[in-house]
Amino acid sequence: MNIDRWQELKQKLTIEPDLSDIWLFYMDHFADHLEFTELGEPKYNQCLDSIIQKTCQQMFGRAIRITDFLPIYILQYGFFHAPFQVEHRIGGVIYFEDIKIGLIAVSADCPPTDEVKYSRFSEVLQLPIPNRNDLN
Repeated sequence: MNIDRWQELKQKLTIEPDLSDIWLFYMDHFADHLEFTELGEPKYNQCLDSIIQKTCQQMFGRAIRITDFLPIYILQYGFFHAPFQVEHRIGGVIYFEDIKIGLIAVSADCPPTDEVKYSRFSEVLQLPIPNRNDLN
């Protein structure tokens, strides 16, 4: 794979304001290429599963059911990608471990149409709440 394309995807993921442009770039330069789809191994990620659950619940304004979450991890690039289903809607996620930023794309309608809902997310470290007994 062309490392320049990986860097471009990572840059778009961090600064591109139009989330559909990020997803289209990923689909055009990665997801639709056999060389890419042969990279990586299945690897479950609890954090991504949780993020998808919470984000899709916010997207659709109610509790939803996620199925067929099939994460693939490409160790060389620290990159996860995965398809999933949201109550018969098609969804996908991409995520870079090193910068802890990802993007979720989900069909807005069922059956799927061209309308897609997007959400960029970042993993935030939560520090413990200090108490007055802490010496540092």
